[in-house]
Amino acid sequence: MTDTSGKIRVLIADDHGMILDVLSMFLGTQPDMHVTTTTDLDGALSAITSNGGYDVVLLDYNMPGMNGTQGLTRAIQLNKKNPVAILTGTPTKRILDESLAKGAAGLVPKTMPAKSLAIAIRFMHVGETYVPLDLMREEAAEAGEGVGKLSAREKTVLECLGEGKQNKEIANSLQLSEATIKMHVKSICKKLGANNRTHAVITARDQGLL
Repeated sequence: MTDTSGKIRVLIADDHGMILDVLSMFLGTQPDMHVTTTTDLDGALSAITSNGGYDVVLLDYNMPGMNGTQGLTRAIQLNKKNPVAILTGTPTKRILDESLAKGAAGLVPKTMPAKSLAIAIRFMHVGETYVPLDLMREEAAEAGEGVGKLSAREKTVLECLGEGKQNKEIANSLQLSEATIKMHVKSICKKLGANNRTHAVITARDQGLL
């Protein structure tokens, strides 16, 4: 029997065998993950019930039994408040809004690099919401905010965030007030279309800024 203690237990449900194989093969090589797969919603719900829930569940939006977000709602109810996200080959703002409104932990494109998928799973596992960068940009543009360029000071603060430093540490190292650092962090998140500082770091790494 495989020892899953200390690992993120991931359930992926998708009716495309090739996608399941590729995703499970890569994620299975991650030292902190254990992956289970199934090909439809009934199989996913059964697995969740039998195993007492998973740390992160990914459900294909269009697989048999889903009926839009109805399947998502059922999985969330069974998964003991642990993250359940939508997996889709056609990520749209409509699907994103619909999924998040129902309590999804995020929207994961099937086209994203496997390495980024592993990051997204870890991100959701710690309680954050994962949203594709393209959709965040689209949402920001619609709100008239856009993704602006970071100033030199913001880039410095972002590098400190990437090192895991807290606001007080950054303020001391840059000889600035903590209130000023908070202002810079808020601006960085807005320009990168990020929900919070952790999301900003992940987004910056995806864009090659870190």
